[in-house]
Amino acid sequence: MTDYQKRRVGRTDLNVSSIGLGTVPLAGFKTKVSYSDFERVIDAAYAGGVRYFDAAPMYGFGKAEYYLGHALRELGIRNDVLVSTKVGRVLKPVSRVAKMDSVYGIDWVDPLPFCDTYDYTYNGIMRSFEDSQCRLALDRIDVLFVHDLGRMWHGDENEKYMSQMRASGFRALDELRSSGAVGAVGLGVNETDSVVQVAREFQIDCSLIAGRYTLLNHAPLQGAFDELHERNISVFAAGVFNSGILATGTQGQALTYDYQKVPAEIVQKVRDIESVCRKHGVELSTAAIQFVSMHPAVSTVLLGGQNVDEVRQNLRSTHTSAPAVFWDDLKDRGLIPQNAPTDSKGGHF
Repeated sequence: MTDYQKRRVGRTDLNVSSIGLGTVPLAGFKTKVSYSDFERVIDAAYAGGVRYFDAAPMYGFGKAEYYLGHALRELGIRNDVLVSTKVGRVLKPVSRVAKMDSVYGIDWVDPLPFCDTYDYTYNGIMRSFEDSQCRLALDRIDVLFVHDLGRMWHGDENEKYMSQMRASGFRALDELRSSGAVGAVGLGVNETDSVVQVAREFQIDCSLIAGRYTLLNHAPLQGAFDELHERNISVFAAGVFNSGILATGTQGQALTYDYQKVPAEIVQKVRDIESVCRKHGVELSTAAIQFVSMHPAVSTVLLGGQNVDEVRQNLRSTHTSAPAVFWDDLKDRGLIPQNAPTDSKGGHF
């Protein structure tokens, strides 16, 4: 087992392990995962040192929460870990609600019989939170994220949902946090701009940001992460493999980049990074995880996996570190920005 660092979440009393586990791959993403397999993955992650697990109503339309809560109880580890889930969607019976289109349309395999509907109002957030408590069967949820709030996801509809948050959604988050029902609140999104916007209007503690800061994506270095760090808002970084290409490399099967076909220029950039990896004896997956983890705004990196072998392989990627000369070489070749933080934080993980 790796004794991962514990890092404080914003100004709260919560501490999160520097490596966490997301449950999207376990909720029916591309393939069915049985409860017994789900539990084995959670057990393997915990045995490997992971002390943070994330879910959401969207994942398998309730299945990720339903399975996760039960697994934590069956394994007897609930009091040793942090759990997060999300609001902004309310699940309703599939027989009465039409399926929504979304930016990343996921056809969950064998989901629970529900569909998600957006609702960022006070009542919607409270209902979503209480429904999640029932599915998880947990009396407390450590971190609560507002899911997919932002223009990248909602497009022209975003202002409507931001208005819902301003009118009453923020009040719901404040009540849940101040009452102790949750320990921290923030956003769970695939963009950075919305996090900065909300942080300027409402006090959040953290944000789960997927796929925006990786070896291939560096936009947050243009000021967003610095601002979040100055505001003491912890970044929970997910999607560090950009949905696959940075885990498998260019020789992997069915390559994807942000859930889409990989553009030719991205393939070439990954090949260039792979060349530097070979030169210095560094695994691509190790570099992808470590690069994100080294930013001072990042408190935890969420990894995934559909089975025990995948989770163990991902965790093995955290057992070694790339040398300083490796990062210097990437900078010299223009593969990562000169201002990218590449100093370890008292041990990378």
